[in-house]
Amino acid sequence: MLKAILIDDEPDCVRLLAHELAVHCPQVQVIGQTTSSEDGLRLIQILQPDVVFLDIEMPRMNGFQLLEKLGDISFGLIFVTAYNEFAVKAFRFSALDYLLKPIDSEELQEAVRKAERRQRIDVRQIDLLRYQLQTHHISDKIAVPYQQGIIFLPVSEVLYCESDSNYTKVVATQNRSFLLTRTLREVQEILEERNFLRVHRQYVINLDHIKLFMKGEGAYLVMTNDVSIPVARNQKEKLIRRFGWL
Repeated sequence: MLKAILIDDEPDCVRLLAHELAVHCPQVQVIGQTTSSEDGLRLIQILQPDVVFLDIEMPRMNGFQLLEKLGDISFGLIFVTAYNEFAVKAFRFSALDYLLKPIDSEELQEAVRKAERRQRIDVRQIDLLRYQLQTHHISDKIAVPYQQGIIFLPVSEVLYCESDSNYTKVVATQNRSFLLTRTLREVQEILEERNFLRVHRQYVINLDHIKLFMKGEGAYLVMTNDVSIPVARNQKEKLIRRFGWL
């Protein structure tokens, strides 16, 4: 069983989340719930939960301030938020789990599954998320889970991303590769504004790392690591327009 604490300043949200967990996630035991961030801090310190569902925007002490007072984060963390589309990208860049209000039961189940196999949270992930939400500016680095930790990888060092079922393989410079527990579509949404383009159902590529483009029948790209990437027929013209090639 996962022992969980729910912290949200809206009573209806706390009640609804507790109900959704009881119905859809029987492996989760809610051991504490509160609408006060101060009480939430005490509950975490006393009860030592496995996972905390935390709202960000709360009066007196917001979610980030609560986490600062805790210092080391030894539990799984799932933010529950009503933020907008920009914030979704911020969460994904920081590789932190989140649920958007109103909560979808399938997304809740997936978040709980991730919490069950949780990796240790690096406080720099929290700092990265807070910076992006406060400045409305997406960082030049992406947090990539790796082994038992997190690597903060400059986006400019990503060569391409390759679909691997419900996972994505990120290939970077210096012969590095990382496996993300996100679909290629999710990764595309994160990177598409950073000079990346989906050129094939299996590939999203960094346009700055194209070495050669063979645009005849069976078009393909050669990347700076000399790997060939196929280009789908319906994406070939988009790629040509993007570069203004003749």
